[in-house]
Amino acid sequence: MNHYAHPEVLVDPQWLADHLDDPSLRVIEVDMNPDLYQDKHIPGAVFWNVLSDLFQPNLRMNFDPTAIGNLLSRSGINQDTTIVAYGSYPGTGAWIFWFLKMIGHSDVRVLNGGHQKWMEEGRPVTAEFSTFTSTQYLPKPLDTSLQVLSAEVQAAIANPDQVLVDVRTLAEYQGDVYLMKPPEAAERAGHIPSAIHLEHTLTLNDDGTFKSFDELQALFTSKGITPDKEVFPYCAVGGRSAYSWFVLKYLLGYPHVRNYDGSWNEWSHLPNVAIEK
Repeated sequence: MNHYAHPEVLVDPQWLADHLDDPSLRVIEVDMNPDLYQDKHIPGAVFWNVLSDLFQPNLRMNFDPTAIGNLLSRSGINQDTTIVAYGSYPGTGAWIFWFLKMIGHSDVRVLNGGHQKWMEEGRPVTAEFSTFTSTQYLPKPLDTSLQVLSAEVQAAIANPDQVLVDVRTLAEYQGDVYLMKPPEAAERAGHIPSAIHLEHTLTLNDDGTFKSFDELQALFTSKGITPDKEVFPYCAVGGRSAYSWFVLKYLLGYPHVRNYDGSWNEWSHLPNVAIEK
């Protein structure tokens, strides 16, 4: 697949269609709104709700071991299950890839093009709710080497060997939008000083698939985001930045990338940190 650094983590719709009956495979659809899943989803796909299954009320990702164990157990997932993740929003599968790697799941794949590509190719869909026999999933300790904390982000502002990448929309970066709406009252909008803006959707083709290795490499290096530097992507709540982590680490092979999953949701509430517009 386009000479990516790790092509084995991507699957195309044909591969998935050929493996839908594999009992060792579990397909996960992730969205904020269950309506699309209830109407037409990939046969056998289990639905995960972003807000209730993956986030805490404060919009931080929920890494509580009990919650994670319950989620994967009710999805019929074992430690050796191959998981293929996708969603209707661009990059959802890659975000879930990061989330599952954080909890130590070994075999995770991303459906290239997600729901959009599956539908464009006229692949089968169903409205039947998918259920599986529950398992007893025990998550491993978090792999914290995949994330960066706010103190390190603050130190990176003045470090030429590290680069912060804001992968939100331009309106968010400029401070016109705060967590998907105009800022209100004491809400602080803008971006982290020295952060380079590169919206995550620029890495995708019109059909929702990833651009080629050469196109992605040119996109990032043109912004000074090069593999000799340590790269910290961030967004609003850590999902789009997890997607960008996937692109940099698994498609381009950047050796030093960590996701700032606290992202703007955390940074904007920290006392005594700088914000630029």
